[in-house]
Amino acid sequence: MIVVTTETVAGREIRETLGLARGNVIRAKHIGTDIVASLRNLVGGEVSEYTKLMAEAREQALDRMVADARRQGADAIVSVRFSTATIATGAAELLAYGTAVKF
Repeated sequence: MIVVTTETVAGREIRETLGLARGNVIRAKHIGTDIVASLRNLVGGEVSEYTKLMAEAREQALDRMVADARRQGADAIVSVRFSTATIATGAAELLAYGTAVKF
């Protein structure tokens, strides 16, 4: 599956737009990770525990978006974007979305 942030794929002609492809995941902080992150926050710098959490969430949302596009019979997903939102204290949603197309 070709996944791009651009509206087109170089060397390919989009013949059909199938519609929105999306995948989301909601992740909550783990109490152990939160304690370590709080300690790291005291000294400054990157909070790698949260960076890892969000990177895993992005990959899972991306995988779900690709699965949605495959169900639609897509060859590619164009104009891919990510969005995040706070759902509750300590929980966030990560949404990956784009346009499923056929060449």
